[in-house]
Amino acid sequence: MSTIPTTFSSLWKGTLPPYTAVGGTGRAASTGLSAVLLNRGGRYPRRTLFQKLETAGFDYILSLEGPQERYDLEDLSGRFPFVRFILLKETISAGEAVNLAAAELSSPLFFVLWNDHRLFDGLGAARIAELFTGKRLCTAPVVQNSRFETLPTLTSPVFYRGSIKTIPEIPDRENQVTLFPYDWLGVYDRERFIRLGGFDRAIPHPHWQLMDFGFRSCLWGEEIRSTQVIRLIHDGPPPPVEGPSEDSYRLFYLKNLAPVFRLDHAHIPLRRFPGHLARTGWDLLTAGVEFFRERRWVQENRSRFRRDAREVTDLWEHEPRSGEVPGEGP
Repeated sequence: MSTIPTTFSSLWKGTLPPYTAVGGTGRAASTGLSAVLLNRGGRYPRRTLFQKLETAGFDYILSLEGPQERYDLEDLSGRFPFVRFILLKETISAGEAVNLAAAELSSPLFFVLWNDHRLFDGLGAARIAELFTGKRLCTAPVVQNSRFETLPTLTSPVFYRGSIKTIPEIPDRENQVTLFPYDWLGVYDRERFIRLGGFDRAIPHPHWQLMDFGFRSCLWGEEIRSTQVIRLIHDGPPPPVEGPSEDSYRLFYLKNLAPVFRLDHAHIPLRRFPGHLARTGWDLLTAGVEFFRERRWVQENRSRFRRDAREVTDLWEHEPRSGEVPGEGP
């Protein structure tokens, strides 16, 4: 069942994953920007990372810890009183972790990164907050590997033979548009994020969870762009994309591709149902329950739409591609 409602509070009502919070009694700075640290596992030097984030001047650090037992928390929480450790009782998706962080924090901006990323020295949280407060929903950083090669973190959507495809590109200038924040990395505007409803926990597959977030952002008039100002080094292997995707894609399709925008609102036409029924291979009743549930969700949020999926992909046709100069041809 889709769980992204009109308000963020109703998104989380009764659905918060079980967790315990440790530490976070202090405050390192007053910039309006906090750091959210997602953990992918592995033996990365947490103390060094916390020290770098402290030097950068983030207000708070929220560290999302998996269900595995940690033996260094007492020592770390004593050394870094501005770090709040969120000890999850169960494994959750990265999007759910970001939602939880947004619910826990009060900073106007929060910067999501993983424990296997390093922030370039010299860039302070105060400068980031100054540049991006009130700008947009999310600002995505440049990511480089350990050889300082820039990764293709921009994503452009296209329709190809009736299916939605994505084209990865390398960011090469400031303020380039992207469909979603690569690997969940970015500086998020907390108020806009909450108003959008965050990531949908009913879509656990990483790719389709990001696609849903990105499309919903565009459909509802929000914007995600990249910046050359913030650069991260990714020390680990490429992020894994695992798990079954069919259920996640189906929900993504119904919420984002099926709606049609007319005049000032969106709806899912009934003519979409035969295709949905054929795609699922389910019986009429089971397919109908899912279809009409998501159709009702679109109806409840109809006035929040600003365009439909075809118009979203049309936006990218007018955006210069990587390597092009704005205003000039390819």
